[in-house]
Amino acid sequence: MPAILEVSGLRVERGRTVILHDIAWRGARGEHWAVLGANGSGKTSLLKALTGFLSPTKGEFSVLGRRYGASDWRELRLQIGVVTSAFAMSIPPSEVALDTVISGKYAQLDLWHRVTRADRAAGLRLLKKIGLARIADREWAYLSQGERQRVLIARALMAQPRLLILDEPCAGLDPVARESFLQFIEALARKRNSPALVLVTHHVEEIMPAFTHALLLREGRVLAAGPRQRVLTSARLSRAFDARLRLGRAGHRLRLHVTPA
Repeated sequence: MPAILEVSGLRVERGRTVILHDIAWRGARGEHWAVLGANGSGKTSLLKALTGFLSPTKGEFSVLGRRYGASDWRELRLQIGVVTSAFAMSIPPSEVALDTVISGKYAQLDLWHRVTRADRAAGLRLLKKIGLARIADREWAYLSQGERQRVLIARALMAQPRLLILDEPCAGLDPVARESFLQFIEALARKRNSPALVLVTHHVEEIMPAFTHALLLREGRVLAAGPRQRVLTSARLSRAFDARLRLGRAGHRLRLHVTPA
C-alpha cells in the first residue's frame, strides 16, 4: 500500500542530547497507528519533526508522499489535522466554537481569515457530526474540556485532512467524557475514506479496536513497530515503561495491570 508517512534514519540532537535515535517507521494507507512510550521516550519530538516544527539532525522522512526539505511544509500542514491540548492556550477565550472549527481550514489559531458562507455551512455540519451543533455560538471560555476536545477534532477535520494526528487527546477528560470521545474516534476510524489516524497516548485503554498498528518507543528509539497484536505484549510494554506490566483484555479493549515491585 502507498505510504502515508515514511521515516528512515531520523535522528534529532540538541546540544549533547540525542532526542531521537535513527527512527525508522512506515505507515501505509488503510492503517491506523497508536504511538506509545513513557515520558521522555520521544513521542512529542517525533510528532514535531513530522509536522515540520523540529528540524532533524540527519535522516529523511516523507508525509503524504512529500519529502521533507523538498516540499513546502506550510502547504502540507493544510492536509494534516492535529489535535493537541497545546492548541487550547492559543485560542482566544471569546472565540466562538464555530469560528474555532473554521480556523482549521486555514491552519490558523485565532481566526482572522475572511470567512465565507460555505465555510460556515461546512463548520456547522462538522459540529452537528460531533453532536455539538447547539454550542456553535458559545465562546471558548465557556466550553467544557470534553467539548473543547471535540471542537478541536472538528477543527482538524475542517480541511479534510488525509492524516489526523491525535496527541494525547484524552488528557484532562473525566471518565465519561473520555469514553464518549473514544467512541467518536472509533466511529471516525471506521468510516469510509477516513483519514489515517495516529494516536499518541500513554494508556493502552485508549487504543480502540479500529487501531491496527502500534509504534512503541523507549528512550528515543523504536522498540517495536508493526501490527498491534504483535507489538503490544506484556514483555514489550514492561520494557518500554521499565516496570512489570501485564497486558489483558476486557471485551475488545485492552487493559494494563501494574505489578508492584
